[in-house]
Amino acid sequence: MRKKLGVAVVGLAVTGASLLATSSASSHGYTDQPISRQKLCANGTVTNCGAIQYEPQSVEAPKGFPGSGPADGSICSGAHANFSALDGAKTPGGGAWPTTQLTGGQGYTFRWQFTARHSTTDFRYYITKNGWDDTKPLTRAALDPQPFMTVPYGGAQPPATLSQQGTIPTQKTGHHVILAVWNIADTTNAFYSCADVKF
Repeated sequence: MRKKLGVAVVGLAVTGASLLATSSASSHGYTDQPISRQKLCANGTVTNCGAIQYEPQSVEAPKGFPGSGPADGSICSGAHANFSALDGAKTPGGGAWPTTQLTGGQGYTFRWQFTARHSTTDFRYYITKNGWDDTKPLTRAALDPQPFMTVPYGGAQPPATLSQQGTIPTQKTGHHVILAVWNIADTTNAFYSCADVKF
């Protein structure tokens, strides 16, 4: 009887640890409109991405961007070495990142998918400058210094899918990257999501 009880306790402990690990690993969110690099990896459009294909929602890093947050060159991965495929100017296969076609000055619906609904300060959207070097990983110097859209959220928790209406910046041409930042209210972190777009 003791042996069976001991096995049951160990089994429960392993199950509990697995649930905690799964909960932590499956938390958070990413953008799918415009489609982010991590979503392109997760849905198989871009292959050989490594770990990010299994957890596109996990690009978490310190908040406070652009004053703090992930280092230049590792912004799209949140400075996670196992997500570094997201930082490449090219996909892991050497091709161009697929782009979403946009028109400057037009209204657009930005959309996030969440696997955990954290208390939220705001959402911020940055875009690369005209003439940025798209043959190199993303840096702060490549981005317009101010977000083109900020959506305050007042500490509320977003629904599982959140759509936000905004206006696409004008006077942009060619390939750009939109960096979406989800700032969490009750932690020191934010979530980062890079999407390639074309005007």
